[in-house]
Amino acid sequence: MAARQLKVRQESKSTARNYLKKARDNYKQMLVAFNASNWNAAATLALQCAISCADALCVHEQGIRSASQDHLDVCDLVGKLPVDGAREKANQLRKIITKKNMVQYECEEVREPDAGEMVKVTARIYQWVNEKIPTTY
Repeated sequence: MAARQLKVRQESKSTARNYLKKARDNYKQMLVAFNASNWNAAATLALQCAISCADALCVHEQGIRSASQDHLDVCDLVGKLPVDGAREKANQLRKIITKKNMVQYECEEVREPDAGEMVKVTARIYQWVNEKIPTTY
């Protein structure tokens, strides 16, 4: 069985800084929302932060980012990066992205334990990406 081809978009590696800035902005606001007990906003911002982190690292490392309709495909891209810890972080990213429907499209509100877990995992991803991308961005 042939491996499934991931849909990607080529980007200049210099645009990684734009994705990293989005990740930083979402990270800061995620913490504000969580500390204000705004679980829905914290979870939504965690999702956005995690996806921007993945995009930043993929663009920085290989000049590509996911162009797929399936947000989980970015996990496969991250997992294949020649970066220490990429597989582990891809699995953590998958934990966040699998909650996307619950957070953004279902009528139930996000509960504190779910938001807390998403914030914790996203913080790990965010810190890891910031270790892998030079601060010149």
